[in-house]
Amino acid sequence: MNRSPRARPVLFSRRSWPETRRIADILRKETIGGALLLAAAVVAVVLANSPWSEFYESVRSFQLGPASLHLDLPVATWAADGLLAIFFFVAGLELKREFVAGDLRDPRRAVVPIAAACGGVAVPALIYFAINAGGGEAVRGWAIPTATDIAFALAVLAVVGRCLPSALRTFLLTLAVVDDLLAILIIALFYTDDLRVGPLLLALVPLGVFTLLVQYRVRSWWLLLPLAALTWLWVHESGVHATVAGVLLGFAVPVLRSERAGGPEAGPGLAEHFEHRFRPLSAAVAVPIFALFAAGVPLGGWDGLRSALTDPVALGIVAGLVVGKTVGISGATWLLSRFTKAELDDGLGWVDVLGLAMLGGVGFTVSLLIGELAFGAGSEPDDHARVAILAGSLLAALLAAIILRARNRVYRRIHEMENLDRDADGIPDVYEDPGK
Repeated sequence: MNRSPRARPVLFSRRSWPETRRIADILRKETIGGALLLAAAVVAVVLANSPWSEFYESVRSFQLGPASLHLDLPVATWAADGLLAIFFFVAGLELKREFVAGDLRDPRRAVVPIAAACGGVAVPALIYFAINAGGGEAVRGWAIPTATDIAFALAVLAVVGRCLPSALRTFLLTLAVVDDLLAILIIALFYTDDLRVGPLLLALVPLGVFTLLVQYRVRSWWLLLPLAALTWLWVHESGVHATVAGVLLGFAVPVLRSERAGGPEAGPGLAEHFEHRFRPLSAAVAVPIFALFAAGVPLGGWDGLRSALTDPVALGIVAGLVVGKTVGISGATWLLSRFTKAELDDGLGWVDVLGLAMLGGVGFTVSLLIGELAFGAGSEPDDHARVAILAGSLLAALLAAIILRARNRVYRRIHEMENLDRDADGIPDVYEDPGK
């Protein structure tokens, strides 16, 4: 039966079949990465509260690297500044591909996750600030609950929401990417205490050469990796957090499409090629290693845990992640629908948006990074912040799982019906006939 024409714009309309397959592929990879991330975080907490805690701390603080280049850094700093640059490189690639070749190149679709991400950054920051307004240095942590962890959130979604519509999964993926890029922009603007313009200008030289080479589709690692390393080095030397270099390098890679084919169906471009190469490295190596050295916090037993969670810093973070993200993401989406008079696509409900908004409260990787930048690694506020990030992320994931699991049962029945309507090409008819 054909749908009646709509006079109003539609939120979360069905994506194209290639986009649906691509998102499903990303979800499979991030499920493994999220599991490794969770395992690394658990190992870190166990080590920090075990007889091996001194050994763990000695490894975290062990310095290595050439002092002549100001790179004699602790292992934990190498994980935060170096390995996370790979994470943000992949994030930059993903965001650029979404807006150049993905379904979100349509501004009417792009505005929804962008607005939701902005709301999901602003409201948690305001809640944290309200709780810590009179706390002196505690206010520096206002950005900690603003970030959504891509690997963790998508891993949870992959486990409890496999049958959710692809439009919802694309929404969460894009929301998390934009959210992280807003967070890295905050890091560059608000957590750069000593900006040195000279090294920052020097970073433009290898970045420019890198950009020129990839425009000509050069894929030779022995040319591109040294240029990327030099870009990272000069950004690090400038005082801006070195992960910004990863984002800039990701934006430099072109998303090549065949104009004759008219879209991403023409096959993967250079950005997608790099994404396939580096996403496993980011999800399975870079982010888990960072978590291993960043999540380990001594709890000090129940008394220490209670003391940490009653600190206004921790209260602001937990409230920001659990309440702020839910209100910010769902509220911004609802306001957008009111102003544009848009309707949810057939079969979707606002409870779906609420569940995804709660899942946006899973803030881990970038939240831990901002906590270190705000308070200093190893300080008491940073320890309390790490406890709060773990607790808030876990609570947000559990609440989201309850809602999304229930909705997944509904969509599983619909999904089974759609899979029955497949042609010999393996594509469900619902993606071929826009009237369905």
